[in-house]
Formats: sequence, structure tokens, C-alpha cells
Amino acid sequence: MLRIGEDITISALAVMIKKIVGYEGAIVLDKDRPDGTPQKLMDVSKLSAYGWNASIGLEEGITNVYKQVQDNFK
Repeated sequence: MLRIGEDITISALAVMIKKIVGYEGAIVLDKDRPDGTPQKLMDVSKLSAYGWNASIGLEEGITNVYKQVQDNFK
């Protein structure tokens, strides 16, 4: 399970979202056009210093939001 302050690649995030939404197509990455910044990791040290800690992981959060959006558009 991915926790706050842990890194995830764009590719791994795309695979995670594909699984959550049930997409059965292929994910095609253009390796000739890298996404720019090699790492996009937020510094959460100040949040942690205040005692805040995430209660759910990234995958669960994305799943919850996806379900809410589905429920609101039915």
C-alpha cells in the first residue's frame, strides 16, 4: 500500500487507475517524451511535525472518489 510521502511513477499510477476504473485497454507511454521532472514527491515533513497522518492510502482514496463520482452521475 502506498502511503503519504512515498513516491509513485506515472506509469504505476496509470496502472492503478486502470484497475480502479476497470479500463481494459492498453496504456501506451511515449518513451520519446518523458514527463519532465524525474521525481514529483511532496515534502510532508511539516504535516508530520504537526501530528497529521493520512488515514487512507492513495489507492483507497482514488477508489472512494471514483465511486462518489459514479454515484453522483447516475
